[in-house]
Amino acid sequence: MKKTQLILAAGLVLCAALPAAAQRSFASPEEGSKALADAVRTGEGKNVIAIFGEKSKPWIFTGDAVSDRADWTAFLAAYDKKNKLVKEGDAKATINVGDDDWPFPAPLVKAKDGKWAFDAETGREEVINRRVGRNELDTIQTLLAVVDAQREYATSDADGNGSTDYAKKFISTKGKKDGLYFETAAGAPQSPLGPLVGVAAKEGYPGTNPGGPYHGYQYRMLMSQGKDAAGGAYSYLVKDRMMGGFAVVAFPEKYGVSGVKTFVVNHDGVVYEKDLGAGTAAAAAAIKAYNPDKTWQKVQ
Repeated sequence: MKKTQLILAAGLVLCAALPAAAQRSFASPEEGSKALADAVRTGEGKNVIAIFGEKSKPWIFTGDAVSDRADWTAFLAAYDKKNKLVKEGDAKATINVGDDDWPFPAPLVKAKDGKWAFDAETGREEVINRRVGRNELDTIQTLLAVVDAQREYATSDADGNGSTDYAKKFISTKGKKDGLYFETAAGAPQSPLGPLVGVAAKEGYPGTNPGGPYHGYQYRMLMSQGKDAAGGAYSYLVKDRMMGGFAVVAFPEKYGVSGVKTFVVNHDGVVYEKDLGAGTAAAAAAIKAYNPDKTWQKVQ
């Protein structure tokens, strides 16, 4: 079990609006440890929120239910395999889980009244940092996989139109091959994006629904590039075919929770990144062309 898989995220049975509830406290750290595992086991997001308190909801729910659920499943599997409390003095205890004794980010602390509760605020920064780091690395690799898929799509003339054009969408129209993913017959080679879609489907993502986040990020095709891109400003479209190149932008589903950086890549295969700040959703929506200027950094 990799440590990076054991990241706190409460994507269980998500509710549009969970009722406010006071954070639970416990007679002992042992009771708190068991209560956490029991809450996760119910599959109810409200039960997990009750463990950490209402203020934890904004950073526990990432907006990517599939990724959240996978994280909790990994935590519970590690907990059930092995768990122990490591006490630091008389007022603090950390739950270690799995063969690697991975420390749960939020320790249990003892209050003046003698009750124990999870210190969710201490865990918040660690949780977010681990999750964001993982999602951003995954996103970079996903963008590079899209680059490979686009190159394969063009060189193989996947759509059969006799041109080395690129796909204008990720998922093909049903019965067509106008996207990077399309259904193929049993035993036939996969579509260019088939391997990635297959991995996503195994993780629980709806393979042919491009509207949702993947590992905390949204993806969108770009049909042109701006003046700051190598080669200057031009449209990738020649009539209705994308002949001049391709580009993709990827941005966090929930800024500061599922990711921080926004990424872009084009047919050159170089990924650039930039922190668009708290207004990432609007700023990313406004990106209509691939145009990484000096404020964007190359991903090393």
